[in-house]
Amino acid sequence: MNEKQFDVIIVGGSYAGLSAAMTLGRSLRKTLIIDSGKPCNRFTPHSHNFITQDGNSPSKISSLAKEQVLQYSTVTFISDVVTDVINKNDFFEVYTDSEKVQAKKILFASGIKDLFPDIKGFRECWGKSLLHCPYCHGYEVKGEKTGILANGDIGYDLFKLIQNWTDSLTILTNGPKKFTDEQMEIIKKFNVSVVEKKIKEIMHVEGQLEKVVFTNDTSINLTVIYSKVKFEHNTSVPEKLGCEFSEDNYLSIDFQNKTTVKGVYAAGDNTNPLRTVARATSEGNKAGIFINKVLIDEEIIK
Repeated sequence: MNEKQFDVIIVGGSYAGLSAAMTLGRSLRKTLIIDSGKPCNRFTPHSHNFITQDGNSPSKISSLAKEQVLQYSTVTFISDVVTDVINKNDFFEVYTDSEKVQAKKILFASGIKDLFPDIKGFRECWGKSLLHCPYCHGYEVKGEKTGILANGDIGYDLFKLIQNWTDSLTILTNGPKKFTDEQMEIIKKFNVSVVEKKIKEIMHVEGQLEKVVFTNDTSINLTVIYSKVKFEHNTSVPEKLGCEFSEDNYLSIDFQNKTTVKGVYAAGDNTNPLRTVARATSEGNKAGIFINKVLIDEEIIK
């Protein structure tokens, strides 16, 4: 095996990718991690609900992980962008912005990219006081004046979830509400207000929310807002390879993290809406185990 040939190439070097690489490195597999350096949690200053790392910054956690992973001599990390992967049946050709390499197996741990609504101040607050996950950040803002920026079934599901963390809750639908009568009846039982006004701006100081201003120039003071934003995949390569996706636009995988294309695996935020560091790390570890198992089985059969 020459320097351009690998057992496994991992596309994406955040938590899932690094975790898989450690498992593969410890399994004596020649592994290449290719990472573009834009993890989706780069906007948040602190990561929570991951034992031994609770409260540390995402960059600190990933930097330590990378340092430990690269202690294994069979693992290589490069900063680059994968532009294409060609399935040659017995192996894969991987093209980046700068070179071509080969691998027996591919793992997409490439994550997703959040798509922000066209609301002034939203991007600046994202990951700081405008949040996606109460399991990651809810404890730190428990009991605060909290908003939910969502509507319809998504807004209702967020209401049911977030009311566990605060008694001061307001739903901002940013336009006419789309709740069923049954949903509104339950929302009212919890004394939760529903504001249907269009949002003009989210006012903040260095990402810390102060108030939401509506298009009629009225406002509401809030400390934190939860919102579920749309997303897109960081790379279109799995789609070009023929990988199938779920109805929610996540890569379809089985228990062994196999996609629908033989030899191609996926792990992390691109496979599941449960976006936590702990889960991504676990999935990467599991993917590494099953990839190594398949490589062993193929070597024995040969």
